[in-house]
Amino acid sequence: MPIFIKKEKFKEKTLKLSNIERKKFLIMHKEWVNNISKSGHFIHSGYLINEKEMPGGGGLLILEAKDYLTAKKIIKNDPMIKNNLVNWDLHEWISIDGSQPKFSNHLG
Repeated sequence: MPIFIKKEKFKEKTLKLSNIERKKFLIMHKEWVNNISKSGHFIHSGYLINEKEMPGGGGLLILEAKDYLTAKKIIKNDPMIKNNLVNWDLHEWISIDGSQPKFSNHLG
């Protein structure tokens, strides 16, 4: 199956939320990722840090889905997107050598 990459960055309004408010949405995001994984999709999400190990570079999500429209439909249910907290984009990843890893084989 194709592999999709979602990149995101917090919007200014998100950065202005208190840590407690922001954490509430991050917990919702984590639960959403776990539920997608349990449904049989390979999905993995995390945040980006700089050379000083400081967050702020945004987030990255890797998802295996049958096509772009399916990936976009899944991604649009992310609580961070549904609550308009991030700027994001979604791209299909194509390996330079034409091979595609089969992440679904690693679901266990």
